[in-house]
Amino acid sequence: MIKAGVVGVGHLGSIHLKLLTESPHFDVIGCFDSNSKTKESLDLDIHFFENINNLINQCEAIFICSVTPTHFKIAELCLKKNKHVFIEKPITNKVEQAEILVNLINEKNLIGQVGHVERFNPALTSVYDTISDPKFIECHRLAQFNPRGNDVSVVLDLMIHDIDVVLKIVNSGVKKVDASGVCVISNTPDITNARVEFNNGCVANFTASRISLKNMRKSRFFQNDAYIAVDFFEKKSEVVKISNFKGDDNYAMLIENAEGIKKQIYYTNPETKSVNAILEEHNDFAYSIKNNSIPMVSFEDGLKALKLATQIIEKANENS
Repeated sequence: MIKAGVVGVGHLGSIHLKLLTESPHFDVIGCFDSNSKTKESLDLDIHFFENINNLINQCEAIFICSVTPTHFKIAELCLKKNKHVFIEKPITNKVEQAEILVNLINEKNLIGQVGHVERFNPALTSVYDTISDPKFIECHRLAQFNPRGNDVSVVLDLMIHDIDVVLKIVNSGVKKVDASGVCVISNTPDITNARVEFNNGCVANFTASRISLKNMRKSRFFQNDAYIAVDFFEKKSEVVKISNFKGDDNYAMLIENAEGIKKQIYYTNPETKSVNAILEEHNDFAYSIKNNSIPMVSFEDGLKALKLATQIIEKANENS
């Protein structure tokens, strides 16, 4: 088993910690948090280290779940001590820092994974192979207000999930970015909308809000032969495919264009597996360590998402 430790055991860190204690791949040595009071709230029989270096020294892999502004220094410390690193999203809050971490991970031949958990969401994985060369993508990620996470812009807090997924699917360079944001109750934008044009012609619209009345995490992918909707929150997906009508189905769902050409519509709800996406992240990280392979969400992926997120933030600031 891989000896592991968790740094930062707030809301998300405590979830990681609990799942790691149940994992067949990791032996949890302990945890650390700069706020010693979190020790009292832990409902686990886990050793709480008073010194972060002592924890790191006893582990092979470290899970960094502290607040975003602390990611870089902790990750750099771990990598310099030759430890594998799993770091919650975003990888850092500055591109220059993320680039340093990418260089370190490659230099030392270590495994680095970023916690873009939606890559493992069964709603996405059930239709991932169906999404092919989308021309237009619409993403909405809306959340009710929660003081936790407000140390960064809503782009780094929420939108970056969709940015990572879209970058992986589109797999093309960014041609143009436009964005606008509004600060409502925070010092950084609470609502941001962005339009991103890619070199291959695809256009993606992103909307993120952390002051909505209800939660929504939906993405829609439009391509030549299909429309695919992914509901990350409900863990459901739907696929609507269109093909030429061959006239051999009396019960077919049809649409007819102005030229009189009939198209047949096929509607399906792909089966989604009942899996815990965070647990799937852990399994992927463990597999990558044991096999010295690139994880599904590498540090390079985290850097790419951060670069586009930063462009969106800068453009929104310009327009505000």
